[in-house]
Amino acid sequence: MINKDKKYNIALLGCGRIAERHATLLQNRDIANVHLTAVCDVDPSRAKLFGQRYSVNYYCDLHQMMRHENIDLVSVLTDSGSHFKNVIELTDYKVNIIVEKPLALRVDHVDQMIKACRNAGVKLFVVKQNRFNLPVLQMRKALDQNRFGRLNIGTIRVRWCRDQEYYDQDSWRGTWLNDGGVASNQASHHIDLLQWCIGDVETVNAVARTSIADIEVEDTMIATLTFKNGAVGIIEATTATRPVNLEGSISILGTNGTVEIGGFAVNQMKHWQFKEKFDGDEQVLEHFSVNPPDVYGFGHKAYYKYVIDCLDRGVDGMLSGQEGRKSVKLINALYASAESGKCIRMDDFNGKSKLGY
Repeated sequence: MINKDKKYNIALLGCGRIAERHATLLQNRDIANVHLTAVCDVDPSRAKLFGQRYSVNYYCDLHQMMRHENIDLVSVLTDSGSHFKNVIELTDYKVNIIVEKPLALRVDHVDQMIKACRNAGVKLFVVKQNRFNLPVLQMRKALDQNRFGRLNIGTIRVRWCRDQEYYDQDSWRGTWLNDGGVASNQASHHIDLLQWCIGDVETVNAVARTSIADIEVEDTMIATLTFKNGAVGIIEATTATRPVNLEGSISILGTNGTVEIGGFAVNQMKHWQFKEKFDGDEQVLEHFSVNPPDVYGFGHKAYYKYVIDCLDRGVDGMLSGQEGRKSVKLINALYASAESGKCIRMDDFNGKSKLGY
Protein backbone atom coordinates (compact mmCIF):
# COMPACT_ATOMS: atom_id res chain seq x y z
CA MET A 1 0.00 0.00 0.00
CA ILE A 2 1.32 3.43 -0.97
CA ASN A 3 1.63 5.81 1.98
CA LYS A 4 1.75 9.36 0.61
CA ASP A 5 0.96 10.94 3.99
CA LYS A 6 4.02 9.64 5.82
CA LYS A 7 6.31 12.35 7.21
CA TYR A 8 10.01 11.60 7.29
CA ASN A 9 12.42 13.00 9.86
CA ILE A 10 15.89 13.05 8.30
CA ALA A 11 19.27 13.27 10.01
CA LEU A 12 22.60 14.03 8.35
CA LEU A 13 25.64 12.08 9.48
CA GLY A 14 28.67 14.13 8.51
CA CYS A 15 28.77 17.92 8.19
CA GLY A 16 31.41 18.37 5.53
CA ARG A 17 31.47 19.75 1.99
CA ILE A 18 28.59 17.75 0.46
CA ALA A 19 26.38 18.10 3.55
CA GLU A 20 25.74 21.73 2.65
CA ARG A 21 23.96 20.57 -0.49
CA HIS A 22 21.75 18.13 1.38
CA ALA A 23 20.97 20.46 4.27
CA THR A 24 20.01 23.39 2.05
CA LEU A 25 17.54 21.28 0.10
CA LEU A 26 15.98 19.76 3.19
CA GLN A 27 15.85 22.96 5.22
CA ASN A 28 14.25 24.92 2.38
CA ARG A 29 11.39 22.42 2.35
CA ASP A 30 11.95 21.79 -1.35
CA ILE A 31 10.85 18.18 -0.88
CA ALA A 32 7.40 17.38 0.47
CA ASN A 33 6.96 15.33 3.64
CA VAL A 34 10.57 15.57 4.82
CA HIS A 35 12.02 17.47 7.76
CA LEU A 36 15.69 18.00 8.62
CA THR A 37 15.72 17.01 12.29
CA ALA A 38 19.34 16.67 13.39
CA VAL A 39 22.97 16.61 12.25
CA CYS A 40 26.02 14.80 13.56
CA ASP A 41 29.77 15.10 13.07
CA VAL A 42 32.71 13.79 15.07
CA ASP A 43 34.21 17.29 14.98
CA PRO A 44 32.35 19.20 17.74
CA SER A 45 32.98 22.63 16.27
CA ARG A 46 31.80 21.55 12.83
CA ALA A 47 28.67 19.90 14.26
CA LYS A 48 27.82 22.98 16.32
CA LEU A 49 28.35 25.39 13.43
CA PHE A 50 26.26 23.26 11.10
CA GLY A 51 23.46 22.74 13.60
CA GLN A 52 23.23 26.44 14.39
CA ARG A 53 23.31 27.40 10.72
CA TYR A 54 20.33 25.17 9.94
CA SER A 55 18.56 25.55 13.30
CA VAL A 56 18.53 21.85 14.16
CA ASN A 57 19.85 19.75 17.03
CA TYR A 58 23.49 18.73 16.61
CA TYR A 59 25.52 15.85 18.00
CA CYS A 60 29.06 14.51 18.00
CA ASP A 61 28.05 10.91 18.59
CA LEU A 62 25.91 8.87 16.22
CA HIS A 63 24.42 6.71 18.97
CA GLN A 64 23.51 9.68 21.12
CA MET A 65 21.67 11.26 18.20
CA MET A 66 19.77 8.09 17.39
CA ARG A 67 18.74 7.57 21.01
CA HIS A 68 17.50 11.13 21.48
CA GLU A 69 15.85 11.86 18.13
CA ASN A 70 12.91 10.37 16.27
CA ILE A 71 14.61 9.60 12.96
CA ASP A 72 13.16 7.80 9.93
CA LEU A 73 15.98 8.27 7.43
CA VAL A 74 19.69 8.99 7.81
CA SER A 75 21.88 10.39 5.05
CA VAL A 76 25.45 9.18 5.53
CA LEU A 77 27.74 11.98 4.31
CA THR A 78 30.96 11.00 6.03
CA ASP A 79 34.24 10.16 4.31
CA SER A 80 33.97 7.12 2.03
CA GLY A 81 36.09 4.97 4.31
CA SER A 82 33.58 5.41 7.15
CA HIS A 83 30.45 4.44 5.20
CA PHE A 84 30.72 0.76 6.05
CA LYS A 85 31.00 1.26 9.81
CA ASN A 86 28.31 3.95 9.82
CA VAL A 87 25.76 1.83 7.98
CA ILE A 88 26.36 -1.26 10.10
CA GLU A 89 25.86 0.81 13.25
CA LEU A 90 22.72 2.47 11.93
CA THR A 91 20.99 -0.83 11.16
CA ASP A 92 20.68 -1.39 14.92
CA TYR A 93 18.19 1.51 14.98
CA LYS A 94 15.98 0.16 12.16
CA VAL A 95 16.17 3.34 10.08
CA ASN A 96 16.31 3.63 6.31
CA ILE A 97 19.70 4.79 5.02
CA ILE A 98 20.99 6.97 2.20
CA VAL A 99 24.74 6.83 1.49
CA GLU A 100 26.66 9.36 -0.59
CA LYS A 101 28.84 7.95 -3.35
CA PRO A 102 30.57 5.62 -3.35
CA LEU A 103 28.49 3.22 -1.29
CA ALA A 104 31.74 1.94 0.24
CA LEU A 105 35.34 1.46 -0.89
CA ARG A 106 35.48 -2.34 -0.71
CA VAL A 107 33.12 -4.77 -2.42
CA ASP A 108 33.04 -7.11 0.59
CA HIS A 109 31.98 -4.17 2.76
CA VAL A 110 29.15 -3.39 0.35
CA ASP A 111 27.98 -7.00 0.56
CA GLN A 112 27.94 -6.84 4.36
CA MET A 113 26.05 -3.54 4.27
CA ILE A 114 23.40 -4.97 1.96
CA LYS A 115 23.01 -8.05 4.17
CA ALA A 116 22.79 -6.02 7.39
CA CYS A 117 20.10 -3.75 5.96
CA ARG A 118 18.14 -6.70 4.62
CA ASN A 119 18.30 -8.44 8.02
CA ALA A 120 17.18 -5.22 9.75
CA GLY A 121 14.28 -4.77 7.33
CA VAL A 122 15.42 -1.33 6.17
CA LYS A 123 16.12 0.21 2.77
CA LEU A 124 19.61 1.13 1.60
CA PHE A 125 20.01 3.77 -1.11
CA VAL A 126 23.12 5.21 -2.77
CA VAL A 127 23.27 8.80 -4.00
CA LYS A 128 23.44 8.90 -7.81
CA GLN A 129 21.98 12.34 -8.39
CA ASN A 130 23.34 12.72 -11.92
CA ARG A 131 20.92 10.04 -13.09
CA PHE A 132 18.20 12.63 -12.48
CA ASN A 133 19.76 15.46 -14.49
CA LEU A 134 17.23 16.39 -17.18
CA PRO A 135 19.62 15.89 -20.13
CA VAL A 136 20.64 12.49 -18.72
CA LEU A 137 16.99 11.47 -18.41
CA GLN A 138 16.46 12.53 -22.01
CA MET A 139 19.42 10.42 -23.12
CA ARG A 140 18.26 7.46 -21.08
CA LYS A 141 14.82 7.72 -22.69
CA ALA A 142 16.46 7.56 -26.12
CA LEU A 143 18.40 4.46 -25.03
CA ASP A 144 15.22 2.78 -23.81
CA GLN A 145 13.60 3.59 -27.17
CA ASN A 146 16.56 1.95 -29.00
CA ARG A 147 17.18 5.17 -30.93
CA PHE A 148 20.96 4.71 -30.85
CA GLY A 149 20.88 1.39 -32.67
CA ARG A 150 23.92 -0.73 -31.81
CA LEU A 151 26.03 1.03 -29.18
CA ASN A 152 29.61 1.62 -30.32
CA ILE A 153 31.42 3.98 -27.92
CA GLY A 154 30.69 5.47 -24.51
CA THR A 155 33.01 8.13 -23.10
CA ILE A 156 33.14 10.04 -19.85
CA ARG A 157 35.41 13.03 -19.17
CA VAL A 158 35.89 14.48 -15.71
CA ARG A 159 38.23 17.45 -16.01
CA TRP A 160 38.02 19.09 -12.62
CA CYS A 161 40.32 21.18 -10.45
CA ARG A 162 41.16 20.10 -6.92
CA ASP A 163 44.16 21.98 -5.54
CA GLN A 164 46.32 21.00 -2.60
CA GLU A 165 44.22 23.09 -0.25
CA TYR A 166 41.23 20.86 -1.02
CA TYR A 167 43.14 17.70 -0.09
CA ASP A 168 44.59 19.31 3.02
CA GLN A 169 41.14 20.16 4.44
CA ASP A 170 40.81 16.70 6.02
CA SER A 171 43.35 13.99 6.83
CA TRP A 172 41.30 11.29 5.07
CA ARG A 173 41.36 12.99 1.66
CA GLY A 174 43.55 11.40 -0.96
CA THR A 175 44.25 8.25 1.10
CA TRP A 176 43.79 4.63 0.06
CA LEU A 177 42.14 3.70 3.34
CA ASN A 178 39.41 6.32 3.47
CA ASP A 179 39.01 8.02 0.12
CA GLY A 180 40.78 6.85 -3.01
CA GLY A 181 41.53 9.18 -5.88
CA VAL A 182 39.69 10.73 -8.78
CA ALA A 183 38.18 7.40 -9.87
CA SER A 184 36.52 6.58 -6.55
CA ASN A 185 35.69 10.13 -5.51
CA GLN A 186 35.14 12.77 -8.17
CA ALA A 187 34.44 10.45 -11.14
CA SER A 188 32.30 7.96 -9.26
CA HIS A 189 29.03 9.43 -10.55
CA HIS A 190 30.26 9.51 -14.13
CA ILE A 191 31.51 5.92 -13.99
CA ASP A 192 28.07 4.95 -12.73
CA LEU A 193 26.43 6.76 -15.64
CA LEU A 194 28.66 5.03 -18.17
CA GLN A 195 27.80 1.60 -16.81
CA TRP A 196 24.11 2.47 -16.38
CA CYS A 197 23.80 3.68 -19.98
CA ILE A 198 26.06 1.25 -21.89
CA GLY A 199 25.63 -1.96 -19.88
CA ASP A 200 27.66 -4.63 -18.12
CA VAL A 201 31.43 -4.28 -18.40
CA GLU A 202 33.50 -7.19 -19.69
CA THR A 203 37.11 -5.97 -19.40
CA VAL A 204 39.03 -3.01 -17.95
CA ASN A 205 42.45 -1.56 -18.75
CA ALA A 206 43.56 1.47 -16.72
CA VAL A 207 46.55 3.75 -16.23
CA ALA A 208 46.77 6.04 -13.20
CA ARG A 209 49.12 8.87 -12.28
CA THR A 210 49.61 11.29 -9.40
CA SER A 211 50.56 14.21 -11.59
CA ILE A 212 50.16 17.31 -9.41
CA ALA A 213 48.68 16.73 -5.96
CA ASP A 214 50.70 15.57 -2.96
CA ILE A 215 48.47 12.59 -2.11
CA GLU A 216 48.75 8.80 -1.79
CA VAL A 217 46.36 8.07 -4.62
CA GLU A 218 45.92 9.13 -8.23
CA ASP A 219 44.70 12.50 -9.42
CA THR A 220 44.56 11.30 -13.04
CA MET A 221 43.25 8.10 -14.62
CA ILE A 222 42.75 6.98 -18.20
CA ALA A 223 40.98 3.69 -18.93
CA THR A 224 39.51 1.68 -21.77
CA LEU A 225 36.63 -0.71 -21.27
CA THR A 226 34.87 -3.36 -23.30
CA PHE A 227 31.20 -4.11 -22.68
CA LYS A 228 29.37 -7.38 -23.01
CA ASN A 229 27.17 -5.90 -25.73
CA GLY A 230 30.21 -5.24 -27.92
CA ALA A 231 30.60 -1.53 -27.20
CA VAL A 232 33.84 0.02 -26.00
CA GLY A 233 34.29 2.74 -23.39
CA ILE A 234 36.76 5.44 -22.48
CA ILE A 235 37.29 7.02 -19.07
CA GLU A 236 39.28 10.23 -18.75
CA ALA A 237 39.27 11.52 -15.20
CA THR A 238 41.48 14.08 -13.50
CA THR A 239 41.49 16.63 -10.71
CA ALA A 240 44.65 18.15 -12.20
CA THR A 241 42.84 20.58 -14.50
CA ARG A 242 44.11 24.11 -13.89
CA PRO A 243 43.16 26.73 -12.98
CA VAL A 244 39.42 25.88 -12.73
CA ASN A 245 36.93 23.07 -13.49
CA LEU A 246 36.46 22.42 -17.19
CA GLU A 247 33.81 19.72 -17.61
CA GLY A 248 32.05 16.61 -16.42
CA SER A 249 30.63 14.95 -19.52
CA ILE A 250 29.35 11.78 -21.16
CA SER A 251 28.96 10.94 -24.83
CA ILE A 252 27.30 7.93 -26.44
CA LEU A 253 27.79 6.94 -30.07
CA GLY A 254 25.63 4.34 -31.78
CA THR A 255 24.97 3.20 -35.32
CA ASN A 256 21.89 5.41 -35.50
CA GLY A 257 22.65 8.38 -33.28
CA THR A 258 25.01 10.40 -31.11
CA VAL A 259 24.45 12.31 -27.87
CA GLU A 260 26.93 14.37 -25.85
CA ILE A 261 26.12 15.90 -22.46
CA GLY A 262 28.65 18.30 -20.95
CA GLY A 263 28.72 21.18 -18.50
CA PHE A 264 30.32 21.01 -15.07
CA ALA A 265 28.02 18.23 -13.89
CA VAL A 266 26.68 16.30 -16.91
CA ASN A 267 23.94 18.89 -17.09
CA GLN A 268 24.25 20.61 -20.46
CA MET A 269 23.08 18.99 -23.70
CA LYS A 270 25.80 19.62 -26.28
CA HIS A 271 24.86 17.31 -29.15
CA TRP A 272 21.63 15.46 -30.01
CA GLN A 273 21.45 13.81 -33.42
CA PHE A 274 19.62 10.70 -34.66
CA LYS A 275 18.99 9.23 -38.10
CA GLU A 276 15.30 8.85 -37.34
CA LYS A 277 13.72 12.13 -36.25
CA PHE A 278 11.22 12.26 -33.41
CA ASP A 279 8.86 15.08 -32.54
CA GLY A 280 10.63 17.54 -30.27
CA ASP A 281 14.18 16.73 -31.38
CA GLU A 282 14.64 20.29 -32.67
CA GLN A 283 14.00 21.71 -29.19
CA VAL A 284 16.22 19.34 -27.19
CA LEU A 285 19.37 21.47 -27.29
CA GLU A 286 17.45 24.59 -26.34
CA HIS A 287 15.49 22.96 -23.52
CA PHE A 288 18.40 21.05 -21.97
CA SER A 289 21.31 23.48 -22.25
CA VAL A 290 21.27 24.65 -18.65
CA ASN A 291 24.65 24.62 -16.94
CA PRO A 292 24.56 24.37 -13.11
CA PRO A 293 26.45 26.82 -10.89
CA ASP A 294 28.75 24.12 -9.48
CA VAL A 295 29.84 20.52 -9.98
CA TYR A 296 26.99 19.14 -7.85
CA GLY A 297 24.37 20.06 -10.45
CA PHE A 298 20.64 20.05 -9.80
CA GLY A 299 19.94 16.35 -9.28
CA HIS A 300 19.83 16.04 -5.48
CA LYS A 301 16.30 17.42 -5.25
CA ALA A 302 14.96 14.89 -7.74
CA TYR A 303 17.00 12.19 -6.02
CA TYR A 304 15.40 12.83 -2.62
CA LYS A 305 11.94 12.89 -4.17
CA TYR A 306 12.67 9.53 -5.76
CA VAL A 307 13.86 8.00 -2.48
CA ILE A 308 10.79 9.25 -0.61
CA ASP A 309 8.57 7.81 -3.34
CA CYS A 310 10.34 4.44 -3.02
CA LEU A 311 9.82 4.49 0.75
CA ASP A 312 6.15 5.42 0.32
CA ARG A 313 5.70 2.49 -2.06
CA GLY A 314 7.93 0.11 -0.11
CA VAL A 315 10.24 -0.67 -3.04
CA ASP A 316 14.02 -0.63 -3.50
CA GLY A 317 14.01 1.20 -6.83
CA MET A 318 16.99 1.68 -9.15
CA LEU A 319 19.33 3.10 -6.49
CA SER A 320 19.50 0.20 -4.07
CA GLY A 321 22.61 -1.14 -2.41
CA GLN A 322 22.84 -3.83 -5.07
CA GLU A 323 22.92 -1.18 -7.79
CA GLY A 324 25.58 0.77 -5.91
CA ARG A 325 27.69 -2.38 -5.75
CA LYS A 326 28.19 -2.36 -9.52
CA SER A 327 30.19 0.87 -9.62
CA VAL A 328 32.18 -0.06 -6.49
CA LYS A 329 33.31 -3.28 -8.16
CA LEU A 330 34.13 -1.46 -11.40
CA ILE A 331 36.15 1.22 -9.59
CA ASN A 332 38.13 -1.46 -7.75
CA ALA A 333 38.78 -3.18 -11.08
CA LEU A 334 40.15 0.09 -12.46
CA TYR A 335 42.56 0.33 -9.54
CA ALA A 336 43.56 -3.32 -9.82
CA SER A 337 44.33 -2.86 -13.51
CA ALA A 338 46.30 0.35 -12.95
CA GLU A 339 48.37 -1.29 -10.21
CA SER A 340 49.07 -4.55 -12.04
CA GLY A 341 49.31 -3.16 -15.57
CA LYS A 342 47.02 -5.98 -16.68
CA CYS A 343 43.61 -6.30 -18.25
CA ILE A 344 40.95 -7.17 -15.68
CA ARG A 345 38.09 -9.42 -16.74
CA MET A 346 35.11 -8.46 -14.60
CA ASP A 347 33.57 -11.94 -14.37
CA ASP A 348 36.84 -13.27 -12.93
CA PHE A 349 37.63 -10.28 -10.70
CA ASN A 350 37.55 -10.90 -6.94
CA GLY A 351 36.68 -7.26 -6.18
CA LYS A 352 39.92 -6.43 -4.36
CA SER A 353 42.38 -3.58 -4.94
CA LYS A 354 44.40 -1.24 -2.73
CA LEU A 355 41.25 0.80 -2.17
CA GLY A 356 39.95 0.64 1.39
CA TYR A 357 43.08 -1.00 2.84
